[in-house]
Amino acid sequence: MPNSPAEVRMLDSGYAREARSLLYHAYRHEPTFSYLFEAERPGYDQRVRATVRELVQQHFSEDLPAIGLLIDDRLIGMALIAPPQRRLDITESWNWRMRMLLTTGFRCTKRYLAYHDAILACLPPGPYHVLPLLGVHPEFQGKHLGEQLLEALHSWCAEDAGSLGVVIDTGNPHYLDFYKRNGYEQIGEVAVGPIIEHVFFHPNPQQAVKASA
Repeated sequence: MPNSPAEVRMLDSGYAREARSLLYHAYRHEPTFSYLFEAERPGYDQRVRATVRELVQQHFSEDLPAIGLLIDDRLIGMALIAPPQRRLDITESWNWRMRMLLTTGFRCTKRYLAYHDAILACLPPGPYHVLPLLGVHPEFQGKHLGEQLLEALHSWCAEDAGSLGVVIDTGNPHYLDFYKRNGYEQIGEVAVGPIIEHVFFHPNPQQAVKASA
């Protein structure tokens, strides 16, 4: 167990380097990334690093919010947050697309864009917070820090009374029960090659109260 409690902190571009390292370790063995970036082909780790780098760089360059967990000033968990008005439109940036083509190649970029579009098509209408990337460093998994990160995330997103809730997707069956235990309901499935991507929704408590009033 960690010697110190985890601290919740909003992150800015000053954490970009730590964020890239953390998310690389969190995603390099994920089934969805393994398919999208061709884990069976040489250079997979470099393609994952490049993808995470470009996503983090684009996120912070647009001043989008990110929330982190830190233990003794070490970033051990975080979530990139796309507010309702943005809706994961990072792939509309031609600069981002060009950097992805140069670093991951045409086929992997095409796969990523197809995955991204399929997830967007699965989302219900209305304003939601969407989580492009979310992870806890493997060294700190299994210690209930994921629950703490989600609780902080939900509290932060709930301050936006116009948001209906939070949407996230995963292709890892290991996390299905975890999200359900933390108040998520599955709202759709998307086939990403051989991977079944599950789309989950967590309602904004303020909206839930309004609906029951």
